[in-house]
Amino acid sequence: MADARVIPLHPAEQRGPGTRRGPVAPVPDAVPADGGWEDAVADAMAFARRRLLGDYRVDEFGFDEDLTDHLVVPPLRPLYEKWFRVETIGLHNVPDSGALVVANHSGTLPLDALMTTVALRDHHDPGRHLRMLGADLVFRLPVVGSIARKAGHTLACNPDAERLMRAGELVGVWPEGFKGVGKPFRDRYKLQRFGRGGFVSAAMRTGVPIVPCSIVGAEEIYPKIGDLKPLARLLGLPYFPVTPFFPHFGPLGAVPLPSKWYIEFGEPVETASYGDGAADDPMVVFSLSDQVREIIQQTLYRLLSQRRSVFLG
Repeated sequence: MADARVIPLHPAEQRGPGTRRGPVAPVPDAVPADGGWEDAVADAMAFARRRLLGDYRVDEFGFDEDLTDHLVVPPLRPLYEKWFRVETIGLHNVPDSGALVVANHSGTLPLDALMTTVALRDHHDPGRHLRMLGADLVFRLPVVGSIARKAGHTLACNPDAERLMRAGELVGVWPEGFKGVGKPFRDRYKLQRFGRGGFVSAAMRTGVPIVPCSIVGAEEIYPKIGDLKPLARLLGLPYFPVTPFFPHFGPLGAVPLPSKWYIEFGEPVETASYGDGAADDPMVVFSLSDQVREIIQQTLYRLLSQRRSVFLG
């Protein structure tokens, strides 16, 4: 079997700002044009042939775009389109060049990050891959860590984030971390602390805009009402959740509730105007971090005030 070609990161092509919000033309061979089974079979055969011949590219972070478009994203689409019925708002605010997407985190399991990935890949014009920054636990997990690497994600550290953004990539970060995704249901939609603002300093050093992203709907998929801390410590996890259905109903209790989701991308917060050394000033970094956090929090409140039903929207 031939080896895949490994390529370094390179600056993204410069395009004008995207204005269309609907679905865009997919990557060639990624999705059949008319949905017919003949096209699906032909596409699968073409994909298999490329894998056998090594006719695909892998960048220095391990990102395999061909595999991501054919094996990682497709299983997520039914969740996005049919189960959570995600509506995206403000996709025109996401630039075509390097940028940092900062979002609230919730839901006990990080499905919010995966749904944001689908939104940007399928509905942004041009469709973009979100290169997420993950906790070290993600990359220690068997299978999950390998898939995350192949999908273009990397460890949440400033050097990697800066290299990606300088290369014109769209980087995603959920600065609440496990404090956000694992918070109790009673604290839903209340943003947790954003840490030391490392994501802000990375954006400032590269001069890319920060795009606030607010996600409503994820809080209700696994209402966390308890935490089995001894079991979590035994398994090396930050928490072991108890919900109204899990672990009481076993695997059936792990099915997420079909809440109605909204993902809104706000206006970019520019960082290019900050002078040299601003990224090393804790007060400047904290101020910008707090500004982004407040934008997300106020957008969450607005979206919640407009929502009539958790499951119907």
